[in-house]
Amino acid sequence: MPTRHSPLGPVMLDVAGLSLTDAERTRLAHPLVGGVILFARNFESCAQLAALTAEIRAVRTPALLITVDQEGGRVQRFRHGFCALPAMRTLGAMWDRDPETARALARQTGLVLATELVAHGVDLSYTPVLDLDYGVSRAIGDRAFHRDPAVTVALAGALIDGLADGGMQCVGKHFPGHGFVEADSHVDMPRDSRDFDAIWAEDIAPFRALVPRLGGVMPAHVIYDKVAPEPAGFSPFWLGDVLRARLGFGGVVFSDDLTMEAATAAGDIVARAQAAVAAGCDMVLVCNRPDLAEALLARWQPAIPATLSARLAGLRAVAPDATDVAARKAYAAGCKTLAALADSTRQA
Repeated sequence: MPTRHSPLGPVMLDVAGLSLTDAERTRLAHPLVGGVILFARNFESCAQLAALTAEIRAVRTPALLITVDQEGGRVQRFRHGFCALPAMRTLGAMWDRDPETARALARQTGLVLATELVAHGVDLSYTPVLDLDYGVSRAIGDRAFHRDPAVTVALAGALIDGLADGGMQCVGKHFPGHGFVEADSHVDMPRDSRDFDAIWAEDIAPFRALVPRLGGVMPAHVIYDKVAPEPAGFSPFWLGDVLRARLGFGGVVFSDDLTMEAATAAGDIVARAQAAVAAGCDMVLVCNRPDLAEALLARWQPAIPATLSARLAGLRAVAPDATDVAARKAYAAGCKTLAALADSTRQA
């Protein structure tokens, strides 16, 4: 199938297996598509992953953006042949004992994460998690660094430094904060009853501090009842008035998955995409439902900003110099340290 030449569009899709089917090549060549998100089912080995990302890149010019949720802990899609990364709460617990060691481990985590992904053709991971660890959220749990916003800023900032060392940008999530609610937005509609001032003072603090360094932001599928009637990812107030205007964020806003239960309140898949983009999302994710992906591509006719393709291309990873001995040594040292930390955490 010949390579299609077209700008990158506002839809992020997934694929089913270890290589592309003809139907998936056709779908990914659609002008509305701008990227692919990979899952654990797309990984069998390092060689297979590299071949899959090369296949995806060959579909389009410019190449589709290739992304993944590779956070560490329980959210690590690629494992065999990749370094075991600690859960972010592990780094937060280390901070309480030894802040400088925790900061160094966070930077090593970012470096190792980025180095491995970039080497296998992946451009971007949806990390860091900037939600606060209130100890109640089923969706967030140990994915959060800490309860204290200042500690979260310090550790997430160090992780971002490490990602940059490895040639990768970052996506902060889940704006304006998912950690306070117990319900999991994958299967429920979480509601946060706090007022704006409480959320601004606590949960938004990490975003305020780090927004100049974030290439992307992913909003939460959470309704903040006292602030706006829609989930944040469908809210012009949260995305336009707060994230863009008050915080000055100029990067790419990625919707959370529009097939999640908390997204269904916006209507069918086309209505969800329209609502997300109208609120301020640049990219909409449609995962694990190829039927809905097909429906969206067939029926949605958005006005695509002329600048979108270039903005997405700006998130593409840049592979570090393969001859950089210091970088290779830093990666190897990071792998050894993090593997030992992960092992000690499992044994505990």
